Amino acid sequence: MKKRVILITACLLASVLMVTALAAGDAGDPLISLSYLTEVFTKQVDQKVEEKLDVSDTTILGGDTSLPDTSIARTWTETRLKAQDVLLGTTGTSVMVLAGKAEVSFPFGTVVDVTTGTAVTTGTALALNHRYMVAEDTSALFQITSKTAVVDYQGSYAFSYSDTVDYNAIAYALKTMHLFKGSFTGYGQGYDLEAAPTRLQALIMFIRVLGEEDAALAYTGTHPFTDITKGTQADKYVGYAYAKGYTNGYSANTFRPSQAIPANQYMEFVLRAMGYSSSDNKTVSDALERALASGVITVGEYTALKNGIFLRADLVYVSYYALDTQMALGGQTLRDVLLDRGVFTSAESREADRLVSSGRI
Repeated sequence: MKKRVILITACLLASVLMVTALAAGDAGDPLISLSYLTEVFTKQVDQKVEEKLDVSDTTILGGDTSLPDTSIARTWTETRLKAQDVLLGTTGTSVMVLAGKAEVSFPFGTVVDVTTGTAVTTGTALALNHRYMVAEDTSALFQITSKTAVVDYQGSYAFSYSDTVDYNAIAYALKTMHLFKGSFTGYGQGYDLEAAPTRLQALIMFIRVLGEEDAALAYTGTHPFTDITKGTQADKYVGYAYAKGYTNGYSANTFRPSQAIPANQYMEFVLRAMGYSSSDNKTVSDALERALASGVITVGEYTALKNGIFLRADLVYVSYYALDTQMALGGQTLRDVLLDRGVFTSAESREADRLVSSGRI
């Protein structure tokens, strides 16, 4: 069903807003109460939108072809977006950012933060897990301002997609090749691309890129780190990596699995996987410079990683494009090596590449 919620809500709000005016106070106290917004106003709008949606399109639209080509989400719908992607919302549309950053803009009208019961100004950065509703006679643009974001929306909507780096597609591509599995987070497919990767997550990714995950999960040896719970999968990954000399931990007896890892430390893992460095190397501070010199990353990527906050979005980006970089020895790419080791199939590799249409930084 296209376009119709705009006219639907224009009609129904005439009656709803009469009640709103009574609940909104006088000129000295113009704010609508939070309880009214959450318990009365939104329920009335949702109910009347549902009633009007059953009326024929011809009757509702009245032949108006000037409206934007929008669709209707009758229930809360989740999506992953990337930088500069835009969600258009019209009267009655609700939007909630679950992860990442976004801002709302509108030339006129009102957008209400239903969670706090206040109207917001154009250009406002949206607070996480707050419900924002587009008010009467308003069209609002919700634009993503972070590398990635997870957004819930309900009501009339349309999307405009940018040509920026699609970290979401890259994560899905790596998942297709069994190199990325995400977390147990209940939204955003568990990718957590908006979070900083931990030392444990980076180590697991490194082991996967080596094609040695099965060997790691079968490991039964020990390690000296007291902050890794015995008998867990983390115990196996860390123990295996310690036995292979891939990691010496944070100290003699701690690994600090939950500590965020910076870009240069993860890049050192990638260089080791590709034979451009080894576990004997004790200097990781220049890993980005060595990666640039080896052709593992571009000048643009070097600058972005050097100056930005290292997120899981960057981790999957670096890992994905490392696949088509030539190994230090043998002339093969990392992708060729992993194909030979049976980490993924040629069909899975081709499918992964079809998922990623954006270019490199």
